[in-house]
Amino acid sequence: MSTKDQVVIFDTTLRDGEQSPGATMSHAEKLEIAGLLDDMGVDIIEAGFPIASDGDFAAVSEIAKQAKSSVICGLARANFKDIDRCWEAVKHAKAPRIHTFIGTSPLHRAIPNLNKDEMAERIHETVSHARNLCDNVQWSPMDATRTEEDYLCRVVEIAIKAGATTINIPDTVGYTAPVESADLIRMLIEKVPGADDVVFATHCHNDLGMATANALAAVEGGARQIECTINGLGERAGNTALEEVVMALKVRGDIMPFKTGIDTTKLMHISRRVSTVSGFPVQFNKAIVGKNAFAHESGIHQDGMLKNAETFEIMRPEDVGLTETNLVMGKHSGRAALRSKLNDLGFELGDNQLKDVFVRFKALADRKKEIYDDDLIALMRDSAADEQGEHIKVKSLRVVCGTEGPAQADLTLEIDGAEKSTSAQGDGPVDSAFNAVKALFEHTARLQLYQVHAVTEGTDAQATVSVRMEEDGRIATGQSADTDTVVASVKAYVNALNRLIERRKMGSVGYDEKSVSYKDAG
Repeated sequence: MSTKDQVVIFDTTLRDGEQSPGATMSHAEKLEIAGLLDDMGVDIIEAGFPIASDGDFAAVSEIAKQAKSSVICGLARANFKDIDRCWEAVKHAKAPRIHTFIGTSPLHRAIPNLNKDEMAERIHETVSHARNLCDNVQWSPMDATRTEEDYLCRVVEIAIKAGATTINIPDTVGYTAPVESADLIRMLIEKVPGADDVVFATHCHNDLGMATANALAAVEGGARQIECTINGLGERAGNTALEEVVMALKVRGDIMPFKTGIDTTKLMHISRRVSTVSGFPVQFNKAIVGKNAFAHESGIHQDGMLKNAETFEIMRPEDVGLTETNLVMGKHSGRAALRSKLNDLGFELGDNQLKDVFVRFKALADRKKEIYDDDLIALMRDSAADEQGEHIKVKSLRVVCGTEGPAQADLTLEIDGAEKSTSAQGDGPVDSAFNAVKALFEHTARLQLYQVHAVTEGTDAQATVSVRMEEDGRIATGQSADTDTVVASVKAYVNALNRLIERRKMGSVGYDEKSVSYKDAG
């Protein structure tokens, strides 16, 4: 495979993806996701923003030490302090990279109050400094798609002469369209001296729903690195979804003759894990990894599928690591069968983990006759949530509601080892249960989002509940699943509170306006 045919996959789930409100991951979760990305064949992992916090620095540093094959990259603003801190974090990697950036559009130049010449000088100084520390330097003109073309050419040339080995062209606000995306990359390659000596990259946001199309168009224009995230996780409407560009290149090689090194059979598993640790459910109709991506309900579609799967499927489910849903598990299933089934679904458990999950599985089987694959995935998601710091645990809940008067919840929580009980009323069972939590554990967190999804079909289906909470500028999400929707709701609420407590202790984790001001880049 020639380098002209190879598209480098740069994953920024742990950096840009984690900037989604409420998507902050724990240290252990970051290491786990980085390991999965490395095993899947991701070329470059942007592990974080080391200057943002001690927690981010520690995660990037540890990921750098543990990486087997992937290049490990850290982000730094255009100043020496950021770049030095970034190098300290990534230097332990077998293949480290420094990624430094500054906003070059008229709107972004105004933030650090630099004129064009002053910014050009800043770019030369900081890229040169990064290159003196590391042989692999990436430079990004933030908001490139709204930067004047002549000035963009000028600063790209400066970055190349200063030693940048990769030039990333970000569509920071999701403003561009596919034709523009391709033309912009093509123009830079044709006009900028030294462009043939560097790799051009594309980083697209999905504000207008065109991130994947823009990224693929940039490849057509000459870009050979795509920056993306698992499930399209990211700020606002998200980033280019890794699974979408990788499968598009694989399926449509006839018109896009480019290759990646991604093991696509691992896509479904990492999608589920990122959804679990971030607290962001994958929408049912999400391309490639959504629950309905390979589902067929129309009679015509079902008839065609029975005769020839290619009539309505352009990919095989097994190509992305999806196994067929079967009703094979139940209350009489043993531990070995459960381990085997979870392995098929992409979960590898140690003996102690299996013991805990098996107890939960048996409890679920007593309440639910037929256990679907999606039930097991929800069970694993719940187990992962419980493995996080548990300052608050739900011990018991009883809710009484009727057609007249308010609902009442009798709740017992274990808070830092001590059990506390109370009764509270509210407008319905969930409201009364949440009021009971507030009475036992006083807090100022505000509920921003409450969502309920049925995991499978039937009246005994598990419900997956997601909540998002905000407290003093910190946002956390929580998820839980249970056959009782109210129980799942309380567990999800408590899970979010536990995450907020951890964030209080750690201070600012990840990118946060309180700890890192963009103005510091100037």
